[in-house]
Amino acid sequence: MSFKENFIVPKRYNTVSVALMALGVIAIIALYISTHGSGGTEEEKKISDARFWGSLLQNSVYFLLVVNAAMFFICATTLAWGGWQMAFRRVPEAISAVVPVIGVITLAILLAIAFGNNHTIYHWTDTEHVKHDAILNFKKGFLNKGFFAVVSVLTVGLWSWLGWKMRKLSRSLDDNPLATREEAKKYIWNNTVWAALYLVVFALTVMSSVPWLWLMSIDAHWYSTMYSWYTFASTFVAGMALICLFVVYLKNNGYLEFTNEEHLHDIGKFMFAFSIFWTYLWFSQFMLIWYANIPEETTYFSPRAQGIYKGVFWLMFIINFIAPLLILMKRGSKRNYSTITFMSLLILFGHWLDFFQMVFPGPSPHKVPLMLYDFGVALGFVGLIMYVTGKALSKAPLLAKNHPFVKESIIHHT
Repeated sequence: MSFKENFIVPKRYNTVSVALMALGVIAIIALYISTHGSGGTEEEKKISDARFWGSLLQNSVYFLLVVNAAMFFICATTLAWGGWQMAFRRVPEAISAVVPVIGVITLAILLAIAFGNNHTIYHWTDTEHVKHDAILNFKKGFLNKGFFAVVSVLTVGLWSWLGWKMRKLSRSLDDNPLATREEAKKYIWNNTVWAALYLVVFALTVMSSVPWLWLMSIDAHWYSTMYSWYTFASTFVAGMALICLFVVYLKNNGYLEFTNEEHLHDIGKFMFAFSIFWTYLWFSQFMLIWYANIPEETTYFSPRAQGIYKGVFWLMFIINFIAPLLILMKRGSKRNYSTITFMSLLILFGHWLDFFQMVFPGPSPHKVPLMLYDFGVALGFVGLIMYVTGKALSKAPLLAKNHPFVKESIIHHT
């Protein structure tokens, strides 16, 4: 068997990724024109402007957290000393290389919204309004522009740097095999320490502060202690779906010879398990607020579950829970390329819808925005992910053949 060690980016692949990025830019321009071309009152202009920035916020934050989930997967399995994923580990490594790129874009969008003159998305950025709002005034130690900017920059910077460090450690073995058992032990320990450091940063950001600042503060009077875990579950299952798509693509093109249906089965199990975990968090948050029936808590779910966004809300629930439950529960479906590809695409779209209903009821409470523009922006980010991931895949061998755990992955079975 001839072993295809290095990925060569096909011309068609590059053409599709560039075309999608161009489509995204066109969608952004079209959205800007549609939201800024009409007249109206000053308040209507602010709502139109918020519609534009809301789309950029939703897409940038969603796709940033999705690609960052790839590095979380690497570090979590590294900390567990797992070896089964080594056959395709270079795929999530390549996906994580997109984090600095989308991170810079997301930072520019977040800071433009926070420091801009339109306070429709983040009400807490209006200092005069905060003075006369008891709840926002109480939260101003946390919800203020300075803290928002510092945490956002540090978060993206640490994700990017630690991700780069993990990729560098992985690729250091490509041309420098470990000669002795002691060297192997030292390498595994070093890798584990850096993975643990990344997970600490991840816990302090994705699992706590970042979703509060970037998303939950859109509805600043409302809060949920489960919100960050809910956001994590949503983006992690979408991240596993993205990894699955690249693995299937590479397998269909003759790469990843040592990745077999056992590995695909385990990726599918992650997608199934975290779809159920996401549903558990969704139901726990929703049920407790519904059962308590306290006005200041139900105000968040009122426009989503019963108001004008109920169509998006319940469609998102069906896609993200019912579909994985019925389709991915069977063993064979997790081993079938067509089925797992379809489910990966469906999960990515379903959780994109989840972020849509997380963002837009705040800045657009009276009308559900036309999703055509938002979907165009999303395709632009998809093209960017394809382009950067493809470049990253081509820069290193697809198998970390000198890693101490690679044999465990090659003989892996469930």
